Amino acid sequence: MKYSALVETYEKLEKESGKLKKTEILSNLLKKTPTNLLPKVVLLASGKIFPTKSEEKTGIANKMMIKTLSKTTGLSESEITGKFRDLGDLGSVAEECIKSKTQSSLAQKKLTVELVFNNLQKLSKIEGEGSQDRKVNLISELLSSSKPKEAKYIVRTSVETLRIGVAEGITRDAISKAFKVDKKMVERAWFLNPNYGKIAKIAKEEGENGLKKVSLTIGNPYIVMLGESAGNLEQAMGKYEDVIIEYKYDGVRIEIHKNKDKVLLFTRRLEDVTDQFPDLVKLAKKGIKSNKCIVEGELIGIDPKTNGSIPFQQLSRRVQRKYDIEKMTKEIPICMQLFDIVYLEGKSLLNKDYETRRKKLKETIKIIKGKFQLSQSLIPKNIKEAREFYQKASMEQEGIMVKNLKAKYQPGRRVGQWLKVKPILEPLDLAIISAEWGTGKRSSWFGSFTLGCLKNEVSDKYLACGKLGTGLSDEQFENLTKKLKDLVLEEKGREVKLKPEVVIEVGYEEIQESPKYESGYALRFPRLIRFRPDREKPNELKKIKNLFKQQFSSKK
Repeated sequence: MKYSALVETYEKLEKESGKLKKTEILSNLLKKTPTNLLPKVVLLASGKIFPTKSEEKTGIANKMMIKTLSKTTGLSESEITGKFRDLGDLGSVAEECIKSKTQSSLAQKKLTVELVFNNLQKLSKIEGEGSQDRKVNLISELLSSSKPKEAKYIVRTSVETLRIGVAEGITRDAISKAFKVDKKMVERAWFLNPNYGKIAKIAKEEGENGLKKVSLTIGNPYIVMLGESAGNLEQAMGKYEDVIIEYKYDGVRIEIHKNKDKVLLFTRRLEDVTDQFPDLVKLAKKGIKSNKCIVEGELIGIDPKTNGSIPFQQLSRRVQRKYDIEKMTKEIPICMQLFDIVYLEGKSLLNKDYETRRKKLKETIKIIKGKFQLSQSLIPKNIKEAREFYQKASMEQEGIMVKNLKAKYQPGRRVGQWLKVKPILEPLDLAIISAEWGTGKRSSWFGSFTLGCLKNEVSDKYLACGKLGTGLSDEQFENLTKKLKDLVLEEKGREVKLKPEVVIEVGYEEIQESPKYESGYALRFPRLIRFRPDREKPNELKKIKNLFKQQFSSKK
């Protein structure tokens, strides 16, 4: 299959904004794709080279791609960087450079989907001394054989920013349309085996009967069931007849897959973190009585001095760590808080209610106190008991989960059968002190904004404490850019320093200690609530410190 056929589809998808039209375009591509290439084409159409659960990455950052384009086209790196600043997209830079470079100096040959895919996958295997140069050479070879449009998408795919608007829902609907299968069945299969490339192949070869056979498999992560937010405890408690309430821990959601002596660990984002947590692997081998099962829970970090829990941010250092693992197990010990079991001795438990699953979990687990145990829970007799449990949980962890005891497990769903109840955190008024130009279709707007507080009441020094960049609509990005353009003090590359005159009210999930920002603190998942034209000055650092202490003082 020619790569140019895929590029034609990319072009159509990029120009089209409507979901239905995008679905039709992708569906037409899938229909004419040879069966053996479906897994690769579906991945490439989603802007990926590796399946979601894979830890492999191309390792190609913008700087390396600029070097590659310089090598391929003969233009200097500073010229490429200038074009990148103007166009906001390295793919468009590649297209322009190769278009302007006469083809006499670029030895073109016809690229196939298989050649491009296989070569890009090779990037993750290139390691050691001289690896950067070898990666540059590999991509440069592809670009030297590319037409301008092909170069555009090879570059975008390499840096993992395809930007053609193909979300998972569009891929699901396109598979359904192309192979005439129910999209709910496609989605169910994907929840249990999150690889749309494989799902597309099954749908084409076996139809709905094949999709029905897709099931939980030990060693293959699935999309976990999720909770919705509830306004308050009373609202959550009133939703079901039979409830259990559990601590909501400030940790990492983990799937533990055990097959005899082999244990694998996956996060809710499908990352394989088995190597990062050898201590949890040992605990699972000791603490799980069954030979074959999949259990779930929240992994929390423990402060070895106080034996209390630590914030998620500190534990996340272990998730990201690839070396000095043994050292980290001593610095940040862990405790696994288990709350569900979905597979036991060859049988799926997805269709069992939560009461039954919790009972099975209790029978399957050998408690290792303070290390490997069941999450704290209560089946309350009345609202008074529930309130007392909630108050204790809010002081020690994030809050509680209110769960329907009669609910079946529904992978990948926020279906209202599990409800989160958390204390409401006081919003902050912060100034926008710098910004960064966006990329792709947002290249003419600021794409992210650094938030700052005042150092103290007599100082005019602003300290960064977080970055706002997700959850905004195109209209909000455009409006913010208009408000801030006249406040630019200096510009360096894509970074823009601003007069701190725009104050906004910011919500957030929690405050974390962070060496990344000058304030020493970072807002987790900040979000814009509203503009504060009535405020000339933002909150001071003292307020952030006080809120942080209130948030974590009782947990230490």
